[in-house]
Amino acid sequence: MSASSTTPTGSPAGSTPGGPAAPVNKRSRVVFASLIGTSIEFYDFYVYATAAVLVFPALFFPNADATTSLLSSFASFGAAFIGRPLGSILFGHFGDRIGRKTTLIAALLTMGIATFLIGCLPGASTPGWAVLAPALLTLFRFGQGIGLGGEWSGAALLATENAPEGKRAIYGTFPQLGAPIGFIIANGLFLILNLTMTPETFADWGWRVPFLASALLVIVGLYVRFRLVEAPAFTKVVEQNAVARVPLGRVFRFNWWQLILGTFIMLATYVLFYLMTTFTLTYGTTPSTVEAGKAAADAAGKPFNADAFLAGLGYTRTDFLIMLIVGVVFFGIFTLVAGPLAERFGRRNMLSVVTAGIFVFGFLFVPLADAGFVGVMLWLIIGFSLMGLTFGPMGATLPELFPTNVRYTGSGVSYNVSSIIGAAVAPIIALALWGLAGGSIILVGIYLSVAAVLTFAALRLSKETKHADFSTIVE
Repeated sequence: MSASSTTPTGSPAGSTPGGPAAPVNKRSRVVFASLIGTSIEFYDFYVYATAAVLVFPALFFPNADATTSLLSSFASFGAAFIGRPLGSILFGHFGDRIGRKTTLIAALLTMGIATFLIGCLPGASTPGWAVLAPALLTLFRFGQGIGLGGEWSGAALLATENAPEGKRAIYGTFPQLGAPIGFIIANGLFLILNLTMTPETFADWGWRVPFLASALLVIVGLYVRFRLVEAPAFTKVVEQNAVARVPLGRVFRFNWWQLILGTFIMLATYVLFYLMTTFTLTYGTTPSTVEAGKAAADAAGKPFNADAFLAGLGYTRTDFLIMLIVGVVFFGIFTLVAGPLAERFGRRNMLSVVTAGIFVFGFLFVPLADAGFVGVMLWLIIGFSLMGLTFGPMGATLPELFPTNVRYTGSGVSYNVSSIIGAAVAPIIALALWGLAGGSIILVGIYLSVAAVLTFAALRLSKETKHADFSTIVE
């Protein structure tokens, strides 16, 4: 039995015979602590993603046309993905050297403070803030990325290193479940604000509420995490004097191949997710005719360029947010379904089948999006269901690629480097392909299919990790 296992009574496997049992995290506390942390982190992240589409173009980039403002807003959105690998290196270093618990607390604080400060920023139209407001917005967004870069791998290790034998993939789905939960809370709050405020009030101050409210969620998350004890797998590293002096250097020297595989194993997951959230929100709420586009630009007091106009689906912001939330419910359901499937069939085989499904789904973008309300809902439901199936097993798959003494760094770097090539540029590439195809999203779907091919290749080049010895300290 691995060093991270527990006995049915909850005592740590490998306790010293005849000696006092070492402190151990209750399984319910492990599940809740890994879930609450990533829910908060992803809530913060999605609050920004939604605002980047709905509010920030006009608020922080008011002097450009609609397309340029949106691109500028997405560029600030992408700043977090530059911060995420840096966060994985920073927090991974301390997570592998001083432990998972303290590092997770620091990551949560970093994300929470950055999000709160975004909610305090004045708009670029405020005298004296024309340059400073968008600059600070980008800086705080970068801070969000630093925090999330350290959060995910720590939460995944919290769940998997405390999991019972043979249930790592199941336990690993709980931090993954934070993604749909955070999305639903964030967008549900935006939806409530949209329904209870006039557009003017929402643009004036209502958009700040989700950012400022994150402080309350962070307090809950900190309370839960302060009650944790260190994972037994890391405790064993310390006891055997096997703590890596420079985890990043060690993982690049001895586990570089796993880093490459892990990065591309995550690629299709990231592309799919940010197409189904950020891009679909843009495409779904963009006016469907030139006339409607001009009317919307006139109402917002922005210039309109008919030659640069790209037609969308024409749904109202409220209606499409509701549709997205329905789709994300399927994301959550299939995230939980994915764990038992990955335990039964193995990570590699299960993810290979799902990735093949993502490849096919890319060619269904246009037929489904052009099929009216029912087709668009099927588009969202199928996309988010595939997202749950591919995202759920990652909480176990990436950590299983690395030995214990560099697991925080290795899994975090793979996960977050993939965020740059798979997520940071995805909304921008999608907008460019949308324009290149003259308003059709056919190339956007093909872009997803190409990402799926790369992920499928990485999966087939990797080894099955279902039976990997999680007690392996070094390689």
